[in-house]
Amino acid sequence: MESNDVEEEEFEFSRNYFLAKELGTSSKKSACKLSDINIVDEQELRDAYANLGPKHEKEINDLMNSYKKSYSEWVFILRCGFGLLMYGFGSKKFLIEDFASSALTDYSVVVINGYLQQIHLKQVVITLAELLWDQLKMHGKTTWENVPKNQPFNTKSMDDLIAFLDGPHLEDKECFVCVVVHNIDGPSLRDSDTQQYLARIAACSHIRVVASIDHVNAPLLWDKKMVHTQFNWYWLHVPTFAPYNIEGTFFPLILAHSGSAQTVKTASIVLQSLTPNAQSVFKVVAEHQLAHPNEEGMPLNNLYTFCRERFLVSSQITLNAHLTEFKDHELVKTRRNPDGQDCIYIPLTSEALEKLVQEIIH
Repeated sequence: MESNDVEEEEFEFSRNYFLAKELGTSSKKSACKLSDINIVDEQELRDAYANLGPKHEKEINDLMNSYKKSYSEWVFILRCGFGLLMYGFGSKKFLIEDFASSALTDYSVVVINGYLQQIHLKQVVITLAELLWDQLKMHGKTTWENVPKNQPFNTKSMDDLIAFLDGPHLEDKECFVCVVVHNIDGPSLRDSDTQQYLARIAACSHIRVVASIDHVNAPLLWDKKMVHTQFNWYWLHVPTFAPYNIEGTFFPLILAHSGSAQTVKTASIVLQSLTPNAQSVFKVVAEHQLAHPNEEGMPLNNLYTFCRERFLVSSQITLNAHLTEFKDHELVKTRRNPDGQDCIYIPLTSEALEKLVQEIIH
């Protein structure tokens, strides 16, 4: 009898459930549409966000200063062959850059901004190879049969470049290039192929990686071999509670209309994160564009000559590195003039460009 009572209760519950569903679907539906929502303009929303005053500055500064006591330990971990992976709430960009500029001064450092929408990974690997080549020349170890002196690295494949970075060139294991990756889980680095290449780079004997993650599912990007053998991560919980001011610049805001392709404010924020030399090179392009508004842009050859005369760059490779960074940040674009020359131009109006140049000066 008890089992029959239970079955009747379950049947009654199921029946009531489906009756409720039928009554719900038969009611009048709302005529409201998502398109009817009055969405705020993206720039207006960003301006409102920028006007929010910082909070808990003292506590955040004390927390950041407390991490400085661990810098020597972090360097030791790198020298032991591990990679540093920093996680925790808050932007870790300033923390990692401060660590690199104060504790990694004896090593060459290459920075990858994973929060950008596009990254030229091969250009990064070429830069790593060139820096290692310079270190080998300093140690008198420049014999590599696959790279003749008259053949540049940019003609090599990714496999050849990675093989060079992993070569037994020096017995001194402390001779390495450090790769700093802000947001290794960023949108431009999340695909499987890119992560595989990053893991192979990290596994090279003359490479050490310092990276940060912010996405809750970031560890799902790697398998067991990548985590424990290639990246060889040493996990550091370093919450900073700092705002994601720079990282958030490159992400569209929720419930906001997209603004123009590049605003003065966004470009100014990006330029502030670049080196003084990179800012000066950008200023050269901007001033040329303002002086010659009817031209297609500044020819690359003229830009190199101008910058070299003013000691802003020492070689074409250095200039190319700056231009690649500009393109990654969508600060400049290229097009050809009627003479067939490749020209660099800034996709801003003359009025906006003048404001940007003034901000660079100040």
